[in-house]
Amino acid sequence: MTDELLVVRAQLGERAALAELVARWRVPVWTYVRRMLDAERADDVAQEVWLAVVRGLPRLREPDRFAPWLFTIARRSVTDRLRGEYARAQAAPAAETAIETVAGTAAEDPVEALVDRAALVEALSALPVPEREILVLFYLEDLPVDACASICRIPAGTVKSRLNRARRLLREHLEKEGYPL
Repeated sequence: MTDELLVVRAQLGERAALAELVARWRVPVWTYVRRMLDAERADDVAQEVWLAVVRGLPRLREPDRFAPWLFTIARRSVTDRLRGEYARAQAAPAAETAIETVAGTAAEDPVEALVDRAALVEALSALPVPEREILVLFYLEDLPVDACASICRIPAGTVKSRLNRARRLLREHLEKEGYPL
């Protein structure tokens, strides 16, 4: 059954269809959020995403565009969390700095036991948020350039330039850490 059909059925009130959508998209959404935030914050933000999806699903007018709509909600939730933490860090000088809050740290994750993967996660978390976001959406979530542009509300050309810059920054970081590329 397609996502489009599941969305329509969920909009008509069928709980099993909504449960199927959540089952299909729970891991990709959490993975996207996790790559933008540390594991503890990712759990909270992922729950916020699904709450927004349940509330907004009846108003989704293009069921065939469910994935970009879903990732737009996830992006907005991540941005709201980062913005709120940044504001709190600015208001409380004794708190950790906004740069540390936005950049995040690669938290220990038992799934990421391989050293190379951990290094990649660390390098990814060191990227500026706009570039990290585009890399995650394009390469890790396998979304096309036009979907990334729609989610981030930027032109496709900007997506391509951010991808280029993100790849360059990632390559430089990994080379600096001693990984031959």
